[in-house]
Amino acid sequence: MEIRYKDIVLRDYLTTDIEDDIRWNTEETEWALWDAPWEMEEELLKFDPEKFRKETMEELEKAKEDFRWSFEIDTSDGVHIGGVNSYLINENYEWVREKDVLENQKTYHTLGIEIDESAYWGCGLGTQALAAFIQYHLDHGYSELCLQTWSGNTRMIKSAERLGFDICKREIGIRKVRGSIYDGLTFYLDMDKFYAYKG
Repeated sequence: MEIRYKDIVLRDYLTTDIEDDIRWNTEETEWALWDAPWEMEEELLKFDPEKFRKETMEELEKAKEDFRWSFEIDTSDGVHIGGVNSYLINENYEWVREKDVLENQKTYHTLGIEIDESAYWGCGLGTQALAAFIQYHLDHGYSELCLQTWSGNTRMIKSAERLGFDICKREIGIRKVRGSIYDGLTFYLDMDKFYAYKG
């Protein structure tokens, strides 16, 4: 599957992406300073390229679901720069596995993004990728959308606000990043603001 929007393309994962992911987890790791950095330092230390190759190839051999929980991001001229994903949170804005959701339990699809190639930071491609991913969710009937980050990730906050997300929960001082304390933030999408952004 492929979705084209402005200067980006959302697409399914390819075997050729494996080496990019290995590089982003072993060499080009600056993205990890911003995406859940309280977890990523340990995750990068544990990263095993051979295990990753094997497990990813096994996943790629499985049939694709109709609804995609993630896409890779390319520039319009074919440079692979990162990915978007979604996960579920419950009515308390806490992560929950899809298989553990109870019947009639309230959940929200929560969007995430990584622009792993730092040369492409700050030029609006992440916002475009999120806009396309939001529209993908809307097209599949998911209209209650959230986004979670931390108060030190100013690029992510600006992008979220530009797209029409408003803060719906602030957890004071729960994130320690590089010796400083930050708030945990959950945003909820205001549909009118999103459509105004898209024009």
